[in-house]
Order: sequence, then structure tokens, then C-alpha cells
Amino acid sequence: MGQALALREDFDGSDLRRLARGSRDADQTRRLLALAVIYAGGSRAEAARTGGVGRQIVRDWVMRFNAEGPEGLITRKAPGSPSKLNDVQRAALVQVVERGPNPKVDGVVRWRLLDLAAWVWDRFGISLSEATLSRELKALGFSKLSARPRHYAQDADAIDAFKKTSRPAWRMSARRSRPAPR
Repeated sequence: MGQALALREDFDGSDLRRLARGSRDADQTRRLLALAVIYAGGSRAEAARTGGVGRQIVRDWVMRFNAEGPEGLITRKAPGSPSKLNDVQRAALVQVVERGPNPKVDGVVRWRLLDLAAWVWDRFGISLSEATLSRELKALGFSKLSARPRHYAQDADAIDAFKKTSRPAWRMSARRSRPAPR
């Protein structure tokens, strides 16, 4: 059986309990209090009971605490899976989106996520869901915008001539028609 890891010597149990009182992260507080048990002379099993975990988890906490101090016990966000696209592929995607589709070549008049996912598959052989592609585009600074369709021969003067200029049909009710307050 391996030897127990020693805790840092620049802290003691009272320091950890004081830090636990001031912490806003509940998980960090629990971890600090479990390590305070060890500083007070308790066993790793007692610390595991205090923290509500197994002894292996307490060992992991000790390693993080020794390496990073109390900040190492703060709950971190999980890293998630790595991106499927590399920087070169992202740059090519940016160029394609900014250039826009060519109806004769691409077969579409505007890019949809489905069309871009098909383009990525054709170009790089990478299968991306629409949700993943949407996150990638958002990270690249794009947002979902859809321009209102406009006919190429549209006349701006004719639009102004056909705009409604009449007053709204609704009017405010008279005071006497409102019910009296109770």
C-alpha cells in the first residue's frame, strides 16, 4: 500500500476552517473542511466521511491543494470535448460564410446551417451537427441573421408611395366608460 501524501505546511486546520467560512463555493467549503480534519490529526477515512466522498477523492483533493492551494479546491468547469475543426478549417469556413453561396455552384441562395454542415462534410470530411456548427459560427463572431427577401428590380420610390399613412384605428376610451375603482 502506498504512503499517504503529506499536506502543505504553510496552512493548518484553523486556517482552512477560516477560509471555509469565507468561501462562496459550497464544494470548496466542503473540501477545505475535509482537509482541516486531516490537519487536526484525523485519518483520511474521517476526512472522506466529512466530505461525503471516498478516500481516493480526498487524495485527489490533497494533490490539488498541495499544487494550487485553496484556489485549487474551487469547482471548475469541465473542459468538454475538443473542437472538430482546426484553425485552418475555421478560416475557410469564415471565408465561405462571408463570401456567400453561389447559386449555380452551391445550389442554394443563402447559407443555412444544414447547407454549411454539408459543405464542411464535402470539403473536410467532418460530420458536424447543426448545433455544433451554430456554436462554432457564434464563436467566430457570426450571428443568425436573416435578411428580408428583396426583389432585384425593386423600386425604392414605389415602396414609399404604397406605405400606409392613415391614422391607427384604435382610440383611447373615454373616462366615463372605464369602471370605477373599488
